[in-house]
Amino acid sequence: MNFWKYYLFAFTVLSVVIFVMHYNTQLSLPKKKLNSSSERYPGIHACKDALEDKSAFLWYKTLTSPLGSVPCEEYLIQNHYITSPLSEEEVVFPLAYVMVIHKDFDTFERLFRAIYMPQNVYCVHVDEKATAEFKKSVWQLLSCFQNAFIASKIEAVVYAGISRLQADLNCLKDLVASVVPWKYAVNTCGQDFPLKTNKEIVQYLKGFKGKNITPGVLPPAHAIGRTKYVHREHLGKDGSFVQNTNILKTSPPHQLTIYFGTAYVALTREFVNFIFYDKRAIDLLQWSKDTYSPDEHFWVTLNRIPGVPGAMPNASWTGNLRAIKWIDMEDKHGGCHGHYVHGICIYGNGDLKWLINSPSLFANKFELATYPLTVECLELRLRERTLNQSETAIQPSWYF
Repeated sequence: MNFWKYYLFAFTVLSVVIFVMHYNTQLSLPKKKLNSSSERYPGIHACKDALEDKSAFLWYKTLTSPLGSVPCEEYLIQNHYITSPLSEEEVVFPLAYVMVIHKDFDTFERLFRAIYMPQNVYCVHVDEKATAEFKKSVWQLLSCFQNAFIASKIEAVVYAGISRLQADLNCLKDLVASVVPWKYAVNTCGQDFPLKTNKEIVQYLKGFKGKNITPGVLPPAHAIGRTKYVHREHLGKDGSFVQNTNILKTSPPHQLTIYFGTAYVALTREFVNFIFYDKRAIDLLQWSKDTYSPDEHFWVTLNRIPGVPGAMPNASWTGNLRAIKWIDMEDKHGGCHGHYVHGICIYGNGDLKWLINSPSLFANKFELATYPLTVECLELRLRERTLNQSETAIQPSWYF
């Protein structure tokens, strides 16, 4: 009996050694562009099952090395960060990212890795209310990159308050001072995830020929009260929220027509300079400080002014920046397969097919801890396409 136990143990050890030797040998082989993702990615079968609405096993791998456990250089290699530009087209069209975050570091870490390219620049605004542990983790991550930093001025962000818009503005002010010659600034939150590669995002933005992308229209009936009445941010032990005082506001400055749109935008550098120095923009920001969700009218209102850098006065909802499943639009998107928070779908595995078919650049919202396979599958697909589009030599560490 003991002999057989020893035999089985020795056989198992030998099998593991052979596997490791084979795996290491494969890593040293020259890499070609990917043709079959199922041959390389161990979790691709789970993704295929999810897309076919089959019962997929829970496949969730954390990043290899926790922050701080290894030197930065090793961390980047072990966690497959892309460390060289993949095409000349992307080099000459760098992007700037604003990332406003407050929780779920693991989800943010995946987002950051997915959008990271060495020619771009990244400003991360960490909510002042975030935990010390979260702030430390973000700082540790960004300290590994010369082209990523924490915003120089931090806000205690209140959902739908002026502080949310101010967080974007703080990062944009830092990005304007950056030596990176970025062409567009794109704002994101920590629960976003890209649906397109960096090259595809660049090509999409280039198609707008220097115009800002601020989807929006004249305010519908349900949005009029947002700027008609005075609203106040409340920040206390009972939570943070925005209160309607039912006090009428003054008219907008400079007889501006207020528009209503998305808080997610893509802005040219010239337009970002304009919002900090033009009196109309400065006065609109001041007027907006006691409105509800000012980030949903500030960008679109300024971009509808004729003559403003990159203005699109008649743009309407032009621009596929975000894929979002709203609870009141289920007849259009077919329902949420995760769950709703604030009327927005947190995507589950059943939403993968809809996300993959979306023309949008990004999607919102994701929770890695709740629906890990959803993020994993999008990440695998994105990296496969990214490396297939590369026009430069691919480093072995860039493969998952």
